[in-house]
Amino acid sequence: MTYLYNDPTAFTDEMIEGFVAAYPERVRAVSGGVVRATKVPEGQVSVVIGGGTGHYPAFGGLVGPGLAHGAAMGNVFASPSTQQIVSVAKAANSGGGILFCYGNYAGDVLNFDEAQVRLIAEGIDCRTVTVTDDISSAPAADAAKRRGIAGDLCVFKAAAYAAEQGRALEAVWRFARFANARTRSFGVAFSGCTLPGASEPLFAVPEGRMDVGMGIHGEPGLRQEDVGSAEEIAQLLVAGLLAETPDGAGCRVAVLTNGLGSVKYEELFVLHRSVNRLLHEAGLEIVEPDVGEMCTSFEMAGASLTLFWMDEDLEAAWRAPADSPAYRKGSIAPQELADGGGSASANDADQAVWASQESRTAAVAVGRAVAAAADAIDATADDLGKLDQVAGDGDHGIGMRRGAAAARKAAADALAAGAGAGSVLSAAGEAWSDRAGGTSGALWGLILGTLGSQIGDRERPDAQRVAAGVTAAAAAVQRFGKAQVGDKTLVDTLVPFAAALSRSASSGQPLAEAWAEAAAVARGAAAATADLIPKIGRARPHAEKSVGTPDPGAVSMATIVEAVAPVLGAQEP
Repeated sequence: MTYLYNDPTAFTDEMIEGFVAAYPERVRAVSGGVVRATKVPEGQVSVVIGGGTGHYPAFGGLVGPGLAHGAAMGNVFASPSTQQIVSVAKAANSGGGILFCYGNYAGDVLNFDEAQVRLIAEGIDCRTVTVTDDISSAPAADAAKRRGIAGDLCVFKAAAYAAEQGRALEAVWRFARFANARTRSFGVAFSGCTLPGASEPLFAVPEGRMDVGMGIHGEPGLRQEDVGSAEEIAQLLVAGLLAETPDGAGCRVAVLTNGLGSVKYEELFVLHRSVNRLLHEAGLEIVEPDVGEMCTSFEMAGASLTLFWMDEDLEAAWRAPADSPAYRKGSIAPQELADGGGSASANDADQAVWASQESRTAAVAVGRAVAAAADAIDATADDLGKLDQVAGDGDHGIGMRRGAAAARKAAADALAAGAGAGSVLSAAGEAWSDRAGGTSGALWGLILGTLGSQIGDRERPDAQRVAAGVTAAAAAVQRFGKAQVGDKTLVDTLVPFAAALSRSASSGQPLAEAWAEAAAVARGAAAATADLIPKIGRARPHAEKSVGTPDPGAVSMATIVEAVAPVLGAQEP
Protein backbone atom coordinates (compact mmCIF):
# COMPACT_ATOMS: atom_id res chain seq x y z
CA MET A 1 0.00 0.00 0.00
CA THR A 2 0.97 3.68 -0.22
CA TYR A 3 2.15 4.80 3.21
CA LEU A 4 3.47 8.33 2.68
CA TYR A 5 0.91 10.92 1.63
CA ASN A 6 -1.04 13.86 3.02
CA ASP A 7 -4.19 14.79 1.13
CA PRO A 8 -4.62 12.13 -1.61
CA THR A 9 -5.97 14.75 -4.02
CA ALA A 10 -2.73 16.74 -3.60
CA PHE A 11 -0.43 13.72 -3.98
CA THR A 12 0.81 14.50 -7.48
CA ASP A 13 1.42 18.20 -6.81
CA GLU A 14 3.34 17.43 -3.63
CA MET A 15 5.29 14.64 -5.33
CA ILE A 16 6.40 16.97 -8.14
CA GLU A 17 7.43 19.64 -5.63
CA GLY A 18 9.57 17.13 -3.73
CA PHE A 19 10.97 15.63 -6.92
CA VAL A 20 12.17 19.02 -8.19
CA ALA A 21 13.61 19.85 -4.78
CA ALA A 22 15.61 16.60 -4.93
CA TYR A 23 17.03 17.27 -8.44
CA PRO A 24 17.22 21.07 -8.87
CA GLU A 25 20.19 20.89 -11.27
CA ARG A 26 18.42 18.41 -13.57
CA VAL A 27 14.75 19.45 -13.71
CA ARG A 28 12.68 22.51 -13.03
CA ALA A 29 8.96 22.72 -12.44
CA VAL A 30 6.58 24.34 -14.89
CA SER A 31 2.82 24.31 -14.87
CA GLY A 32 1.82 20.74 -15.67
CA GLY A 33 5.12 18.95 -15.11
CA VAL A 34 8.86 19.44 -15.47
CA VAL A 35 11.42 20.40 -18.12
CA ARG A 36 15.19 20.18 -18.25
CA ALA A 37 16.95 22.55 -15.89
CA THR A 38 19.82 22.87 -18.38
CA LYS A 39 20.00 24.91 -21.58
CA VAL A 40 18.99 23.38 -24.90
CA PRO A 41 20.48 24.58 -28.22
CA GLU A 42 18.24 26.91 -30.19
CA GLY A 43 16.40 25.12 -32.98
CA GLN A 44 16.65 21.63 -31.48
CA VAL A 45 13.58 19.41 -31.61
CA SER A 46 12.09 19.01 -28.13
CA VAL A 47 10.97 15.54 -27.04
CA VAL A 48 8.03 15.86 -24.65
CA ILE A 49 6.84 12.72 -22.88
CA GLY A 50 4.18 12.19 -20.25
CA GLY A 51 1.47 10.18 -18.58
CA GLY A 52 -0.07 9.54 -15.20
CA THR A 53 1.72 9.60 -11.87
CA GLY A 54 2.43 6.25 -10.22
CA HIS A 55 4.92 4.80 -12.70
CA TYR A 56 8.24 6.40 -11.66
CA PRO A 57 10.76 6.76 -13.20
CA ALA A 58 8.28 7.26 -15.99
CA PHE A 59 7.86 10.08 -16.69
CA GLY A 60 9.57 12.94 -14.88
CA GLY A 61 12.54 10.76 -13.97
CA LEU A 62 13.44 10.47 -17.66
CA VAL A 63 13.92 14.19 -18.32
CA GLY A 64 17.47 15.36 -19.00
CA PRO A 65 20.27 15.46 -21.60
CA GLY A 66 20.13 12.31 -23.72
CA LEU A 67 16.48 11.77 -22.83
CA ALA A 68 13.33 13.89 -22.80
CA HIS A 69 13.24 17.67 -22.79
CA GLY A 70 10.06 17.78 -20.72
CA ALA A 71 7.40 15.59 -19.11
CA ALA A 72 3.72 16.37 -18.62
CA MET A 73 2.76 14.67 -15.36
CA GLY A 74 -0.89 13.79 -14.80
CA ASN A 75 -2.66 12.77 -11.64
CA VAL A 76 -2.34 9.24 -10.27
CA PHE A 77 -2.98 6.79 -13.13
CA ALA A 78 -4.60 9.61 -15.17
CA SER A 79 -3.30 11.30 -18.27
CA PRO A 80 -2.09 14.89 -18.03
CA SER A 81 -4.63 17.44 -19.18
CA THR A 82 -4.44 19.23 -22.51
CA GLN A 83 -3.51 22.44 -20.68
CA GLN A 84 -0.68 20.71 -18.81
CA ILE A 85 0.72 19.23 -22.01
CA VAL A 86 0.56 22.55 -23.84
CA SER A 87 2.25 24.29 -20.90
CA VAL A 88 5.13 21.80 -20.72
CA ALA A 89 5.58 21.78 -24.51
CA LYS A 90 5.82 25.57 -24.65
CA ALA A 91 8.30 25.62 -21.78
CA ALA A 92 10.42 22.92 -23.47
CA ASN A 93 10.23 24.39 -26.98
CA SER A 94 13.54 25.57 -28.44
CA GLY A 95 12.23 26.45 -31.87
CA GLY A 96 12.71 23.09 -33.60
CA GLY A 97 9.21 21.78 -33.00
CA ILE A 98 7.80 19.25 -30.54
CA LEU A 99 7.80 15.45 -30.70
CA PHE A 100 5.20 14.03 -28.34
CA CYS A 101 6.01 10.49 -27.22
CA TYR A 102 3.94 8.54 -24.70
CA GLY A 103 2.28 5.22 -23.98
CA ASN A 104 -0.80 4.32 -26.00
CA TYR A 105 -3.69 4.89 -23.55
CA ALA A 106 -7.06 6.44 -24.42
CA GLY A 107 -6.89 9.44 -22.09
CA ASP A 108 -3.32 10.27 -23.09
CA VAL A 109 -4.19 10.06 -26.79
CA LEU A 110 -7.19 12.39 -26.34
CA ASN A 111 -5.25 15.03 -24.42
CA PHE A 112 -1.97 14.90 -26.34
CA ASP A 113 -3.84 15.04 -29.66
CA GLU A 114 -5.79 18.09 -28.54
CA ALA A 115 -2.58 19.72 -27.30
CA GLN A 116 -0.99 19.09 -30.70
CA VAL A 117 -3.94 20.76 -32.44
CA ARG A 118 -3.63 23.82 -30.19
CA LEU A 119 0.12 24.12 -30.62
CA ILE A 120 -0.01 23.79 -34.39
CA ALA A 121 -2.69 26.50 -34.46
CA GLU A 122 -0.21 28.72 -32.61
CA GLY A 123 2.53 28.03 -35.15
CA ILE A 124 4.47 25.35 -33.22
CA ASP A 125 5.08 22.27 -35.38
CA CYS A 126 4.35 18.95 -33.67
CA ARG A 127 4.46 15.22 -34.35
CA THR A 128 3.39 12.26 -32.18
CA VAL A 129 4.68 8.73 -31.61
CA THR A 130 2.66 6.48 -29.30
CA VAL A 131 4.61 3.61 -27.77
CA THR A 132 2.98 0.20 -28.33
CA ASP A 133 5.47 -2.33 -26.95
CA ASP A 134 3.22 -4.55 -24.74
CA ILE A 135 2.64 -7.70 -26.80
CA SER A 136 -0.01 -9.03 -24.41
CA SER A 137 -2.41 -6.12 -24.92
CA ALA A 138 -3.43 -6.87 -28.53
CA PRO A 139 -2.52 -9.38 -31.24
CA ALA A 140 0.24 -8.59 -33.72
CA ALA A 141 -2.35 -7.80 -36.39
CA ASP A 142 -3.64 -4.99 -34.13
CA ALA A 143 -0.25 -3.79 -32.91
CA ALA A 144 -1.36 -0.14 -33.11
CA LYS A 145 -3.83 -0.87 -30.27
CA ARG A 146 -1.15 -2.14 -27.89
CA ARG A 147 -0.22 -0.40 -24.64
CA GLY A 148 3.05 1.30 -23.87
CA ILE A 149 4.99 0.02 -20.84
CA ALA A 150 8.72 -0.28 -20.02
CA GLY A 151 9.67 -0.13 -23.70
CA ASP A 152 8.90 3.60 -23.48
CA LEU A 153 12.52 4.09 -22.45
CA CYS A 154 13.90 2.67 -25.71
CA VAL A 155 11.72 4.92 -27.84
CA PHE A 156 12.31 8.03 -25.71
CA LYS A 157 16.05 7.53 -25.88
CA ALA A 158 16.06 7.04 -29.66
CA ALA A 159 13.98 10.18 -30.16
CA ALA A 160 16.24 12.26 -27.90
CA TYR A 161 19.37 10.97 -29.64
CA ALA A 162 18.02 12.00 -33.03
CA ALA A 163 16.98 15.40 -31.70
CA GLU A 164 20.35 16.08 -30.11
CA GLN A 165 22.09 15.18 -33.36
CA GLY A 166 20.28 18.14 -34.88
CA ARG A 167 17.90 16.17 -37.07
CA ALA A 168 14.72 17.92 -38.22
CA LEU A 169 11.35 17.12 -36.65
CA GLU A 170 10.25 14.87 -39.51
CA ALA A 171 13.44 12.81 -39.22
CA VAL A 172 13.17 12.57 -35.41
CA TRP A 173 9.58 11.39 -35.78
CA ARG A 174 10.51 8.71 -38.30
CA PHE A 175 13.40 7.48 -36.14
CA ALA A 176 11.19 7.25 -33.04
CA ARG A 177 8.58 5.31 -35.03
CA PHE A 178 11.28 2.92 -36.19
CA ALA A 179 12.45 2.45 -32.59
CA ASN A 180 8.91 1.68 -31.49
CA ALA A 181 8.53 -0.88 -34.28
CA ARG A 182 11.65 -2.66 -32.98
CA THR A 183 10.55 -2.75 -29.30
CA ARG A 184 8.62 -5.54 -27.60
CA SER A 185 7.72 -6.06 -23.91
CA PHE A 186 6.00 -8.83 -21.97
CA GLY A 187 5.35 -9.12 -18.23
CA VAL A 188 3.77 -10.99 -15.35
CA ALA A 189 2.12 -9.72 -12.17
CA PHE A 190 1.80 -11.38 -8.75
CA SER A 191 -0.25 -8.71 -6.92
CA GLY A 192 -1.97 -5.39 -7.38
CA CYS A 193 -1.34 -1.96 -5.89
CA THR A 194 -3.13 0.49 -3.60
CA LEU A 195 -3.50 4.13 -4.61
CA PRO A 196 -2.80 6.94 -2.11
CA GLY A 197 -5.68 7.19 0.35
CA ALA A 198 -7.40 3.99 -0.82
CA SER A 199 -8.35 1.39 1.79
CA GLU A 200 -7.90 -1.65 -0.45
CA PRO A 201 -5.90 -2.65 -3.53
CA LEU A 202 -7.01 -1.38 -6.91
CA PHE A 203 -6.84 -4.92 -8.27
CA ALA A 204 -5.71 -8.30 -7.00
CA VAL A 205 -4.14 -11.54 -8.20
CA PRO A 206 -5.03 -14.75 -6.31
CA GLU A 207 -2.40 -16.04 -3.89
CA GLY A 208 0.02 -18.40 -5.59
CA ARG A 209 -1.05 -17.31 -9.06
CA MET A 210 0.38 -14.88 -11.58
CA ASP A 211 -1.37 -12.86 -14.26
CA VAL A 212 0.49 -13.28 -17.55
CA GLY A 213 0.47 -9.97 -19.39
CA MET A 214 -1.41 -7.81 -16.86
CA GLY A 215 -1.16 -4.08 -17.59
CA ILE A 216 0.32 -1.49 -15.27
CA HIS A 217 -3.16 -0.25 -14.26
CA GLY A 218 -4.55 -3.72 -13.71
CA GLU A 219 -5.67 -4.30 -17.28
CA PRO A 220 -6.18 -8.04 -17.76
CA GLY A 221 -3.50 -10.12 -19.40
CA LEU A 222 -3.66 -13.26 -21.46
CA ARG A 223 -4.32 -15.78 -18.67
CA GLN A 224 -3.53 -16.74 -15.09
CA GLU A 225 -1.07 -19.45 -14.14
CA ASP A 226 0.52 -20.84 -11.00
CA VAL A 227 3.57 -18.83 -10.02
CA GLY A 228 6.61 -20.50 -11.54
CA SER A 229 10.30 -20.37 -10.68
CA ALA A 230 12.44 -17.52 -11.98
CA GLU A 231 13.76 -19.89 -14.63
CA GLU A 232 10.25 -20.82 -15.76
CA ILE A 233 9.13 -17.19 -15.86
CA ALA A 234 12.23 -16.26 -17.88
CA GLN A 235 11.43 -19.02 -20.36
CA LEU A 236 7.84 -17.75 -20.66
CA LEU A 237 8.89 -14.14 -21.26
CA VAL A 238 11.74 -14.89 -23.65
CA ALA A 239 9.68 -17.31 -25.72
CA GLY A 240 6.82 -14.81 -25.99
CA LEU A 241 9.10 -12.02 -27.16
CA LEU A 242 11.14 -14.09 -29.60
CA ALA A 243 7.89 -15.23 -31.22
CA GLU A 244 7.33 -11.54 -32.03
CA THR A 245 10.77 -10.78 -33.48
CA PRO A 246 10.32 -7.79 -35.84
CA ASP A 247 10.69 -8.36 -39.56
CA GLY A 248 14.22 -7.65 -40.72
CA ALA A 249 15.64 -7.55 -37.20
CA GLY A 250 19.23 -8.62 -36.64
CA CYS A 251 20.76 -10.39 -33.69
CA ARG A 252 21.80 -7.41 -31.55
CA VAL A 253 19.34 -6.46 -28.79
CA ALA A 254 19.11 -4.19 -25.80
CA VAL A 255 17.47 -5.94 -22.83
CA LEU A 256 15.44 -4.35 -20.04
CA THR A 257 14.55 -6.53 -17.05
CA ASN A 258 12.05 -4.30 -15.27
CA GLY A 259 10.55 -4.43 -11.79
CA LEU A 260 7.03 -3.13 -11.34
CA GLY A 261 7.42 -1.94 -7.76
CA SER A 262 7.65 -4.70 -5.17
CA VAL A 263 9.95 -7.13 -6.97
CA LYS A 264 13.35 -5.81 -6.01
CA TYR A 265 16.75 -5.76 -7.61
CA GLU A 266 18.13 -8.99 -6.16
CA GLU A 267 15.13 -10.90 -7.50
CA LEU A 268 15.45 -9.18 -10.87
CA PHE A 269 19.08 -10.25 -11.10
CA VAL A 270 18.01 -13.87 -10.57
CA LEU A 271 15.47 -13.46 -13.38
CA HIS A 272 17.98 -11.71 -15.62
CA ARG A 273 20.48 -14.54 -15.12
CA SER A 274 18.10 -16.91 -16.89
CA VAL A 275 17.07 -14.31 -19.48
CA ASN A 276 20.70 -13.69 -20.37
CA ARG A 277 21.41 -17.38 -20.92
CA LEU A 278 18.26 -18.02 -22.92
CA LEU A 279 18.89 -15.10 -25.26
CA HIS A 280 22.47 -16.17 -25.89
CA GLU A 281 21.26 -19.71 -26.60
CA ALA A 282 18.84 -18.20 -29.15
CA GLY A 283 21.79 -16.59 -30.95
CA LEU A 284 21.22 -13.01 -29.83
CA GLU A 285 23.96 -10.56 -28.80
CA ILE A 286 23.04 -8.44 -25.79
CA VAL A 287 24.08 -4.78 -25.85
CA GLU A 288 24.27 -2.80 -22.60
CA PRO A 289 21.41 -4.48 -20.70
CA ASP A 290 19.55 -2.68 -17.90
CA VAL A 291 18.12 -4.32 -14.80
CA GLY A 292 15.99 -2.24 -12.44
CA GLU A 293 12.83 -0.14 -12.35
CA MET A 294 12.04 1.62 -15.62
CA CYS A 295 8.23 1.64 -15.43
CA THR A 296 6.43 0.79 -12.18
CA SER A 297 2.93 0.75 -10.73
CA PHE A 298 3.30 1.86 -7.10
CA GLU A 299 3.90 -1.35 -5.10
CA MET A 300 2.57 -3.75 -7.74
CA ALA A 301 4.51 -7.02 -7.60
CA GLY A 302 5.62 -8.11 -11.02
CA ALA A 303 8.31 -7.95 -13.67
CA SER A 304 8.53 -7.36 -17.38
CA LEU A 305 11.09 -8.05 -20.06
CA THR A 306 11.78 -5.71 -22.98
CA LEU A 307 13.78 -6.53 -26.10
CA PHE A 308 14.92 -3.73 -28.41
CA TRP A 309 16.25 -5.05 -31.73
CA MET A 310 18.82 -2.57 -33.05
CA ASP A 311 20.46 -1.67 -36.31
CA GLU A 312 23.62 0.45 -36.29
CA ASP A 313 21.78 3.76 -35.85
CA LEU A 314 19.49 2.49 -33.08
CA GLU A 315 22.48 0.97 -31.29
CA ALA A 316 24.26 4.32 -31.39
CA ALA A 317 21.16 5.88 -29.86
CA TRP A 318 20.99 3.22 -27.15
CA ARG A 319 24.67 3.60 -26.25
CA ALA A 320 24.56 7.42 -26.23
CA PRO A 321 25.10 9.17 -22.87
CA ALA A 322 22.12 10.27 -20.81
CA ASP A 323 21.79 12.17 -17.56
CA SER A 324 18.32 12.29 -16.03
CA PRO A 325 17.26 11.94 -12.38
CA ALA A 326 16.47 8.23 -12.76
CA TYR A 327 18.51 7.05 -15.75
CA ARG A 328 22.16 7.81 -16.41
CA LYS A 329 24.55 6.34 -18.93
CA GLY A 330 28.04 7.32 -20.04
CA SER A 331 29.40 10.79 -19.49
CA ILE A 332 27.61 14.06 -20.23
CA ALA A 333 29.68 17.24 -20.35
CA PRO A 334 28.79 19.82 -17.69
CA GLN A 335 25.60 21.63 -18.68
CA GLU A 336 24.75 25.29 -18.21
CA LEU A 337 21.57 25.90 -16.24
CA ALA A 338 18.71 27.51 -18.13
CA ASP A 339 16.87 30.60 -16.99
CA GLY A 340 14.23 29.71 -14.41
CA GLY A 341 11.23 31.05 -16.30
CA GLY A 342 7.93 29.22 -16.18
CA SER A 343 5.48 28.12 -18.80
CA ALA A 344 4.58 30.47 -21.60
CA SER A 345 0.91 29.55 -21.49
CA ALA A 346 -1.57 32.36 -21.03
CA ASN A 347 -4.25 32.51 -18.38
CA ASP A 348 -7.46 33.27 -20.21
CA ALA A 349 -9.32 33.80 -16.95
CA ASP A 350 -7.35 37.01 -16.41
CA GLN A 351 -8.63 38.56 -19.64
CA ALA A 352 -11.65 40.81 -19.21
CA VAL A 353 -14.69 39.85 -21.29
CA TRP A 354 -17.65 42.13 -21.93
CA ALA A 355 -21.00 40.81 -20.72
CA SER A 356 -24.52 42.22 -20.64
CA GLN A 357 -26.24 42.80 -17.34
CA GLU A 358 -28.74 40.04 -18.19
CA SER A 359 -25.91 37.57 -18.73
CA ARG A 360 -24.16 38.62 -15.54
CA THR A 361 -27.37 38.01 -13.63
CA ALA A 362 -27.64 34.56 -15.18
CA ALA A 363 -24.00 33.96 -14.34
CA VAL A 364 -24.87 33.98 -10.65
CA ALA A 365 -27.13 30.96 -11.22
CA VAL A 366 -24.39 29.31 -13.28
CA GLY A 367 -21.96 29.75 -10.40
CA ARG A 368 -24.44 28.19 -7.98
CA ALA A 369 -25.02 25.30 -10.40
CA VAL A 370 -21.29 24.61 -10.63
CA ALA A 371 -21.03 24.71 -6.84
CA ALA A 372 -23.97 22.31 -6.51
CA ALA A 373 -22.30 19.93 -8.97
CA ALA A 374 -19.08 20.08 -6.96
CA ASP A 375 -20.96 19.33 -3.72
CA ALA A 376 -22.70 16.36 -5.30
CA ILE A 377 -19.47 14.91 -6.67
CA ASP A 378 -17.71 15.43 -3.36
CA ALA A 379 -20.45 13.50 -1.59
CA THR A 380 -20.37 10.58 -4.06
CA ALA A 381 -16.68 10.46 -5.02
CA ASP A 382 -15.93 7.35 -2.96
CA ASP A 383 -18.87 5.48 -4.49
CA LEU A 384 -17.79 6.54 -7.98
CA GLY A 385 -14.32 5.23 -7.26
CA LYS A 386 -15.72 1.87 -6.20
CA LEU A 387 -17.75 1.67 -9.41
CA ASP A 388 -14.61 2.44 -11.39
CA GLN A 389 -12.65 -0.28 -9.58
CA VAL A 390 -14.91 -2.96 -11.03
CA ALA A 391 -13.58 -2.53 -14.56
CA GLY A 392 -11.28 0.50 -14.53
CA ASP A 393 -8.45 1.88 -12.46
CA GLY A 394 -10.52 3.25 -9.57
CA ASP A 395 -9.59 6.91 -9.96
CA HIS A 396 -12.84 8.29 -11.42
CA GLY A 397 -14.13 9.64 -8.12
CA ILE A 398 -10.81 11.25 -7.22
CA GLY A 399 -10.48 12.85 -10.64
CA MET A 400 -14.07 14.12 -10.67
CA ARG A 401 -13.71 15.56 -7.17
CA ARG A 402 -10.51 17.36 -8.15
CA GLY A 403 -11.99 18.70 -11.38
CA ALA A 404 -15.29 19.82 -9.86
CA ALA A 405 -13.52 21.62 -7.01
CA ALA A 406 -11.31 23.47 -9.49
CA ALA A 407 -14.37 24.36 -11.59
CA ARG A 408 -16.12 25.78 -8.52
CA LYS A 409 -13.19 28.06 -7.75
CA ALA A 410 -12.75 29.17 -11.36
CA ALA A 411 -16.46 29.97 -11.65
CA ALA A 412 -16.35 32.02 -8.46
CA ASP A 413 -13.28 33.92 -9.69
CA ALA A 414 -14.94 34.63 -13.04
CA LEU A 415 -18.09 35.85 -11.30
CA ALA A 416 -16.03 38.17 -9.11
CA ALA A 417 -14.44 39.60 -12.28
CA GLY A 418 -17.87 40.39 -13.72
CA ALA A 419 -18.04 37.63 -16.33
CA GLY A 420 -21.23 36.61 -18.09
CA ALA A 421 -22.87 33.20 -17.99
CA GLY A 422 -20.96 31.80 -20.96
CA SER A 423 -17.58 32.93 -19.70
CA VAL A 424 -18.24 31.52 -16.24
CA LEU A 425 -19.01 28.12 -17.77
CA SER A 426 -15.95 28.28 -20.02
CA ALA A 427 -13.69 29.19 -17.11
CA ALA A 428 -15.12 26.33 -15.08
CA GLY A 429 -14.57 23.90 -17.96
CA GLU A 430 -10.99 24.97 -18.51
CA ALA A 431 -10.21 24.55 -14.81
CA TRP A 432 -11.98 21.17 -14.64
CA SER A 433 -10.02 19.81 -17.56
CA ASP A 434 -6.74 21.15 -16.24
CA ARG A 435 -7.02 19.83 -12.70
CA ALA A 436 -8.81 16.53 -13.33
CA GLY A 437 -6.78 15.34 -16.30
CA GLY A 438 -7.57 11.98 -17.83
CA THR A 439 -10.42 11.24 -20.19
CA SER A 440 -13.19 12.45 -17.89
CA GLY A 441 -11.40 15.75 -17.27
CA ALA A 442 -11.04 16.37 -20.99
CA LEU A 443 -14.70 15.51 -21.63
CA TRP A 444 -16.09 17.67 -18.84
CA GLY A 445 -13.90 20.54 -19.96
CA LEU A 446 -15.34 20.10 -23.43
CA ILE A 447 -18.94 19.88 -22.16
CA LEU A 448 -18.76 23.06 -20.09
CA GLY A 449 -16.68 24.93 -22.66
CA THR A 450 -19.07 24.08 -25.51
CA LEU A 451 -22.11 24.97 -23.43
CA GLY A 452 -20.46 28.23 -22.43
CA SER A 453 -19.67 29.24 -26.00
CA GLN A 454 -23.24 28.42 -27.10
CA ILE A 455 -24.80 30.45 -24.27
CA GLY A 456 -22.48 33.41 -24.65
CA ASP A 457 -22.39 36.61 -22.60
CA ARG A 458 -25.00 38.77 -24.35
CA GLU A 459 -28.40 37.41 -23.33
CA ARG A 460 -30.08 35.65 -20.45
CA PRO A 461 -30.13 32.02 -21.61
CA ASP A 462 -33.58 30.48 -21.95
CA ALA A 463 -34.53 26.80 -22.12
CA GLN A 464 -34.09 26.50 -25.88
CA ARG A 465 -30.66 28.14 -25.88
CA VAL A 466 -29.47 25.91 -23.01
CA ALA A 467 -30.88 22.82 -24.75
CA ALA A 468 -29.08 23.75 -27.96
CA GLY A 469 -25.87 24.17 -25.98
CA VAL A 470 -26.21 20.75 -24.32
CA THR A 471 -26.94 19.16 -27.70
CA ALA A 472 -23.82 20.80 -29.14
CA ALA A 473 -21.82 19.55 -26.17
CA ALA A 474 -23.05 15.99 -26.70
CA ALA A 475 -22.05 16.14 -30.37
CA ALA A 476 -18.63 17.56 -29.47
CA VAL A 477 -18.00 14.79 -26.93
CA GLN A 478 -18.86 12.13 -29.50
CA ARG A 479 -16.54 13.68 -32.08
CA PHE A 480 -13.70 14.13 -29.62
CA GLY A 481 -13.90 10.88 -27.68
CA LYS A 482 -15.19 8.69 -30.55
CA ALA A 483 -17.76 7.02 -28.25
CA GLN A 484 -21.31 6.36 -29.36
CA VAL A 485 -24.50 5.46 -27.49
CA GLY A 486 -24.18 1.84 -26.38
CA ASP A 487 -20.41 1.92 -25.80
CA LYS A 488 -20.94 2.16 -22.00
CA THR A 489 -19.55 5.63 -21.39
CA LEU A 490 -20.70 9.07 -20.27
CA VAL A 491 -22.28 9.41 -23.74
CA ASP A 492 -24.99 6.93 -22.75
CA THR A 493 -26.29 9.48 -20.24
CA LEU A 494 -25.41 12.72 -22.03
CA VAL A 495 -27.16 11.98 -25.33
CA PRO A 496 -30.54 10.93 -23.80
CA PHE A 497 -30.34 13.91 -21.44
CA ALA A 498 -29.74 16.31 -24.34
CA ALA A 499 -32.59 14.79 -26.37
CA ALA A 500 -35.05 14.98 -23.47
CA LEU A 501 -34.05 18.56 -22.67
CA SER A 502 -34.55 19.60 -26.31
CA ARG A 503 -37.98 17.98 -26.49
CA SER A 504 -39.19 19.70 -23.34
CA ALA A 505 -37.71 23.06 -24.30
CA SER A 506 -39.27 22.87 -27.78
CA SER A 507 -42.68 22.26 -26.22
CA GLY A 508 -42.39 25.55 -24.35
CA GLN A 509 -41.52 24.32 -20.88
CA PRO A 510 -39.43 26.70 -18.75
CA LEU A 511 -35.80 25.76 -18.17
CA ALA A 512 -36.20 24.45 -14.61
CA GLU A 513 -39.02 22.07 -15.54
CA ALA A 514 -37.35 20.92 -18.73
CA TRP A 515 -34.05 20.30 -16.93
CA ALA A 516 -35.69 18.35 -14.08
CA GLU A 517 -37.51 16.05 -16.50
CA ALA A 518 -34.34 15.49 -18.52
CA ALA A 519 -32.38 14.77 -15.32
CA ALA A 520 -34.79 11.92 -14.53
CA VAL A 521 -34.16 10.52 -18.01
CA ALA A 522 -30.40 10.82 -17.39
CA ARG A 523 -30.62 8.84 -14.14
CA GLY A 524 -32.51 6.05 -15.86
CA ALA A 525 -30.04 6.00 -18.74
CA ALA A 526 -27.11 5.80 -16.34
CA ALA A 527 -28.66 2.84 -14.51
CA ALA A 528 -29.26 1.08 -17.82
CA THR A 529 -25.54 1.08 -18.61
CA ALA A 530 -25.21 -1.82 -16.15
CA ASP A 531 -26.45 -4.11 -18.90
CA LEU A 532 -23.97 -2.86 -21.50
CA ILE A 533 -20.57 -4.23 -22.51
CA PRO A 534 -17.86 -1.54 -22.75
CA LYS A 535 -16.51 -1.03 -26.26
CA ILE A 536 -14.12 1.85 -25.71
CA GLY A 537 -11.88 3.29 -22.99
CA ARG A 538 -10.09 1.83 -19.97
CA ALA A 539 -12.97 -0.53 -19.07
CA ARG A 540 -12.98 -2.27 -22.47
CA PRO A 541 -10.37 -4.94 -21.57
CA HIS A 542 -12.46 -5.83 -18.47
CA ALA A 543 -15.69 -6.19 -20.44
CA GLU A 544 -16.93 -9.30 -18.68
CA LYS A 545 -16.30 -7.82 -15.22
CA SER A 546 -18.30 -4.67 -15.91
CA VAL A 547 -21.58 -6.35 -16.84
CA GLY A 548 -24.06 -5.73 -14.02
CA THR A 549 -22.33 -2.52 -12.89
CA PRO A 550 -23.26 0.90 -14.32
CA ASP A 551 -20.58 2.98 -15.96
CA PRO A 552 -19.06 5.47 -13.48
CA GLY A 553 -18.86 8.24 -16.08
CA ALA A 554 -22.53 7.80 -16.92
CA VAL A 555 -23.42 7.81 -13.21
CA SER A 556 -21.41 10.95 -12.45
CA MET A 557 -23.09 12.72 -15.39
CA ALA A 558 -26.54 11.85 -13.98
CA THR A 559 -25.44 12.94 -10.50
CA ILE A 560 -24.39 16.35 -11.77
CA VAL A 561 -27.49 17.15 -13.83
CA GLU A 562 -29.69 16.07 -10.91
CA ALA A 563 -27.76 18.37 -8.56
CA VAL A 564 -28.19 21.33 -10.91
CA ALA A 565 -32.01 20.98 -11.21
CA PRO A 566 -32.91 22.54 -7.80
CA VAL A 567 -30.60 25.49 -8.49
CA LEU A 568 -32.39 26.25 -11.75
CA GLY A 569 -35.76 25.88 -10.03
CA ALA A 570 -34.78 28.47 -7.44
CA GLN A 571 -34.01 30.95 -10.23
CA GLU A 572 -37.44 30.71 -11.90
CA PRO A 573 -39.83 33.59 -11.17
